[in-house]
This record gives sequence, C-alpha cells and structure tokens, in this order.
Amino acid sequence: MTTVAAYAAPAAKAPLERTTIERRTVGEFDVLIDIKFAGICHSDIHQAREGWGKAIFPMVPGHEIAGVVAEVGPGVTRFAVGDRVGVGCMVDSCRECANCKAGLEQYCDQRPVWTYNGVGKDGEPTYGGYSQKIVVDENFVVRIPDGLSLDVAAPLLCAGITTYSPLRHWNTGPGKKVAVVGFGGLGHMGVKIAHALGAEVTVLSQSLRKKDDGLKLGADHYYATSDPATFEQLAGTFDLILNTVSAPIDFAAFLSLLRTDGAMVNVGVPEEPVEILLSSVMGNRRTLSSSSIGGIRETQEMLDFCAGHGLGAEIELIRADQINEAYERVLASDVRYRFVIDTSTI
Repeated sequence: MTTVAAYAAPAAKAPLERTTIERRTVGEFDVLIDIKFAGICHSDIHQAREGWGKAIFPMVPGHEIAGVVAEVGPGVTRFAVGDRVGVGCMVDSCRECANCKAGLEQYCDQRPVWTYNGVGKDGEPTYGGYSQKIVVDENFVVRIPDGLSLDVAAPLLCAGITTYSPLRHWNTGPGKKVAVVGFGGLGHMGVKIAHALGAEVTVLSQSLRKKDDGLKLGADHYYATSDPATFEQLAGTFDLILNTVSAPIDFAAFLSLLRTDGAMVNVGVPEEPVEILLSSVMGNRRTLSSSSIGGIRETQEMLDFCAGHGLGAEIELIRADQINEAYERVLASDVRYRFVIDTSTI
C-alpha cells in the first residue's frame, strides 16, 4: 500500500479537508498514475452531500482525472511510464455481461465499480481524483492525445463523454437541429461537440446572461426559457434535446419543442422526484430517454474526436484549498465552465 495526500469529505455535508489515503500496490495489470489535474463535477457535490442517497465516508470525490503514468504492472501492454492518461467515472466492471462485452461498461449488469463512493472487487471503498495518485486496471485507463493539454482534458472524462455519447447515439450531424438545455459544465461541452458534429445548435437557458459565450463556443441560437414566448416560437423544432440540468424542469413544455420522432435525452440527475405528463410524450411519437456517461472504447473515441477538433473544456484552475469555495460557486452557477484542481497543491 502507498500513502498519498488527498482531499476528502469526512461526513455528509461536511467541508472537504486535507487528509491521507491508502492506494493499493501496483498489481500485474495495474497502472499507477500521478494525477496532475482533477475536474469538479456537480456529481461530486451531490454525492458528498448525500443528495442522491446514502454514501460512503470518508469520501474522496473526483472522476475527471488527468495525469501521467508513473509505474505499470508486469502484465500491462497498453501503457508505459510517461504516457498521458485519464480516468473517468469507472475503474472496473464485471467484464462478463452482454453490456460489458459490447463496450458498454457503464451499463454493466452487476453495476460498474465507480471511481469513488464505490466498492472495489477487493471489498475496499474506492477513492477518486482529489488526490496525488491513483492505481487503476489498464482496461479502465484512456490515453489523452497530445493535442489536448491535461488541464482542459480532465473534464472531458465526465462532461465530455456524458454529452458525446448521446449526441453520437442519436445521430447528431449535418441537417439535425439540436437543443442543449442548460449552459454549464455539461452544457458548454454539449454545444461544442454538437457544433463539431455539424448540427444546428440552440441553447435553452434560464436567462440570456451567457449568450455571448454560447454563441462563441458554437451555438447558432440562444433562447431564455424564462420567456414563455420561447416555447411558442420553437414548438416542434428539434430532432434532439439534450437536457444537462440537475434540477426539475417542466418536461411537457420541453417535449413540445420536439419534431415528430424527436427525442429528449436527460443526462442531468435531479435530487428531487420529477413529474411527467404522459400525453406530452405520446403526441408525435416523441421519445423521453436518458444516457449515462460512455464505455471505455467510446471515451477514447471522444478524446480523439475532441483533440482532432481542438475541443477542450473551458476551465477555472484552482488550488486544492479552494475546493469548498468552488462547491458553493457551482451551486450558484458561478463558474465558466468547469473548475479544475491543480493537484500539485494538495
């Protein structure tokens, strides 16, 4: 075991504090990564504050991890010391079910082993990226292309793949009209990726406060959902609506914006129950669906795509001692558009 410094929540809703954790000795197929940067995802806050239910404490959040390989096990064939790599939301899965064999490890029948707030196959709790080092099986490590700097690449390991996967699955491309609900950590990457795929992109945000940024990052149109006229003007417009917000919304209103056979896909997860009027889905054969991150193969595809199109996250780089302040700013929508921790400050 190796002792490393980390930032952890000692209990639900408690401020994160500097501590130490144990990382396992590098096994035959393991990769030891010196973490350079770790993104702060809204999911980190949900889980550290038990917004999604009972959690495991102490908790070291962080599933947007970018770093450099420091050591590899004797059986590792995919990576070498010095490689630039990333780790996302999963560090293992059953590897035997139909979904795992199809490269859909995020939908593992036995549930994936999450990067943090999970339990590994050894029965020990998993600790995430707000730390100096991590040990991960090579099958759950991805390569960060040279065209991406590690700091702007880190958020792609969640925000990037969470938006890329549904955009690809629902065939986003030229001739398609895509709306992105919410323009934050997920939403701004959804706009960048949908634009790069060739779609006509509209942002639907509560206000026009970030309109200039939205248009600069690839949106063709930007509307305020606080204005009732938006829903009248855009009725029946979109092939795909990607909902990135983690708060309840008026699903009937948004579903009315879909064309016949259009789909609304949810990637944000509210803490509260939501109410859906079935008649709003049934009209015009509309689909209400969801998507969860992406498999390892697709995550690598996403990173290569982003590197090829010069797409990194828009970030604010912070020190580790600013994590608690950053959490409050995320909740206040006061970040443009992803906080990234410089882990050398842990």
